[in-house]
Amino acid sequence: MSGDIVTLEVSDHIALVTLNRPPVNALDRAMRDRIVSVFDEISERSDVRVAILTGAGKVFCSGADLKDRPDPAKIGAFHSHNRITRETGNCIRECSKPVIAAINGVALGAGVGLMASCDIFYACEEAVFGMPEINVGLAGGAAMLNTLFGRSLMRRMFFTGYRVPAAELYRLGIIEACTTKENLIPEVMKLAREIASKSPIAMEYAKNAANMVELMPPRDAYRFEQNITMALSKTEDAKEARDGVPREAHAGVQGALRCGREKVSTR
Repeated sequence: MSGDIVTLEVSDHIALVTLNRPPVNALDRAMRDRIVSVFDEISERSDVRVAILTGAGKVFCSGADLKDRPDPAKIGAFHSHNRITRETGNCIRECSKPVIAAINGVALGAGVGLMASCDIFYACEEAVFGMPEINVGLAGGAAMLNTLFGRSLMRRMFFTGYRVPAAELYRLGIIEACTTKENLIPEVMKLAREIASKSPIAMEYAKNAANMVELMPPRDAYRFEQNITMALSKTEDAKEARDGVPREAHAGVQGALRCGREKVSTR
């Protein structure tokens, strides 16, 4: 629905999620709740294999809505606020499907956090990125910046509120592409279609592996991936790949997927 603060459109196994709270897509409690709901839905939908997160208008996300800050005098208010703030990013990072960020404009504060929670990053030439909390007497976002930037740039941004243009992030290899605004979604769609063409069950395992190996020592991470490979090798999807038969050539592909899911559960 056009009036929804976060819209969800699904076509050809691709979910397009659009932040839609004019004028700058600032995050309030209702918008955070909706983001969590949307990505939890995507995780469970069998007709979705990959998601794209973007924003409506000229701004991707200006960050948290300062008018929505909790009352420090109200007991428990900050804990509740902080919990949903964490989960706004966690629901994207933990989504069982890959999520591509299509940054269509300014991304500040929590907007950078949303991007950092995604798996792959694209941006248009007008996009800029910053963590301006220090300019309003706050100090938050280092954990988000740390997943994207090197030590010096991360601290420069964190200590000064410095805004980095998309072209610089592309030069540094942090984003995959810096496109014109008109080409942003078409370019992201190309990648989304490629991801959607892969085995859904293998992709869910790949997403899980990508998240988990970040947290593990190399020895444990490799063992974790070996266990996944062993489990996947027993699925119908893997058998089709080994036989060299395109999945789309099978009229009963959905049945094969169900068979694979019965043999190996990702949950």
